[in-house]
Amino acid sequence: MTDDAAQNAGNGRRGFGAAVSPYLEKEPLGALLLGISSGFPFAMIGATLTTRLAQDGIDKKTVTAFTLAFLVYNLKVFWAWVVDGVHLPLIGRLGQRVSWMVVAGLLVMAAVANLAFVDPRSSIGATVTAALLVGIAGATFDIVIDAFRIESLKPYQLGVGSGMSQYGWRIGSAGAGALALVVAARHGWAAGYLACAALALPAMIAALWLGEPARHREPAARRGLGEAVVAIYGPFAEFFQRRGAVLVLLFILVHKIGDTLANLTFRLLFDDLGFSNDEIAIYDIGLGFWAYLVGIFLGGAAFAKFGLKRSVLVALVLMGVSNLSFALLAAAGHSNLGMAGAIGFENVASGFGGVVVVAYFSALCDLRFTASQYALISAGASIVGRFLTGTTAGALIEALGYVNFYLLTTLAALPGIALFWWMSRAGLVDSSMGTAGEETSPAAPG
Repeated sequence: MTDDAAQNAGNGRRGFGAAVSPYLEKEPLGALLLGISSGFPFAMIGATLTTRLAQDGIDKKTVTAFTLAFLVYNLKVFWAWVVDGVHLPLIGRLGQRVSWMVVAGLLVMAAVANLAFVDPRSSIGATVTAALLVGIAGATFDIVIDAFRIESLKPYQLGVGSGMSQYGWRIGSAGAGALALVVAARHGWAAGYLACAALALPAMIAALWLGEPARHREPAARRGLGEAVVAIYGPFAEFFQRRGAVLVLLFILVHKIGDTLANLTFRLLFDDLGFSNDEIAIYDIGLGFWAYLVGIFLGGAAFAKFGLKRSVLVALVLMGVSNLSFALLAAAGHSNLGMAGAIGFENVASGFGGVVVVAYFSALCDLRFTASQYALISAGASIVGRFLTGTTAGALIEALGYVNFYLLTTLAALPGIALFWWMSRAGLVDSSMGTAGEETSPAAPG
């Protein structure tokens, strides 16, 4: 080997090591574990429950109405302040974030076990109640997980950490979905749900491993009713004092309407096209998992190379266009190749968007109010789409057909794209940032 060849090989090894090393730091690894636990409750009342209800013969309008259970996630903003400010007795000595992580994780496991034992055919009301309980426990778990992740990651790790969190979320949601389908096909839905409850453990382990986040900032002490009231509205007042905050919130509300409408109805399409559980597991979960990981990698690379604003804009376009692939699948009918193409494109787009959009939303938080402000942001990001899905999606599909429905969801993405482009041009993206996004690495400029 010549000296030049040896030097090039050494540079290649160093380049690969430099590219990989940020992902091997303990904070991003912790974000991976947090993501796993964050993803699985969503699957339990999302695609998995949709499949379970469809196979039990529940009609489409009732099935899509179950997406209203996700609205509990959007209401979490109203009790996020509790996670920020209420210290738990006894276990609280572990730290504010760690103690809440353990308690919320146990609540999720209990709620999923409760959902395992309901029978939708005999009592749809009991199923609704059980799904809502999973939603409440899962939303509380999400509040703690998001706050812990943002406060654990250093500012320069937000892009990498968001990517690892999205990796974990996909592992948790896809793993829970696949595990539930496979176990349910052999031992029934109760066994499938019980097997998934253990997926709450990774976040609890991560919290105990990393300890209380170094960047956690305790809010001002509360000594009376007045201070308690301020503690509730203070995080939101701080957010809305920023220049452009109202438009940022408007963007948060509208940017994902089309994507949410489409994603929460995919399983209905698959069932109507006659795909089996095994086919759904192979394509929607198996292929979708790897495509999502590719999207996460591309999103992380784009964030590092092009910066926050340009990478977010690309993500919004990709997520909007990806819905067209399901219009094509609906027109083609039962086609394994068509399903593979639609699932692949949609998951690459979602993975890409998950990294850069989550990094942007994380940077909007003030470190004194991380749980409350991120709860507001993440709740707003999907509330409109979930409400529309739960109240109109089933009727729209029956009235328009799947092809026109997915074309409509593509058009619904346009307002969010246009608004973010204008916000970037007007400087509102930069002026609305919180302290969590300060001292961002030069590798990820705006």
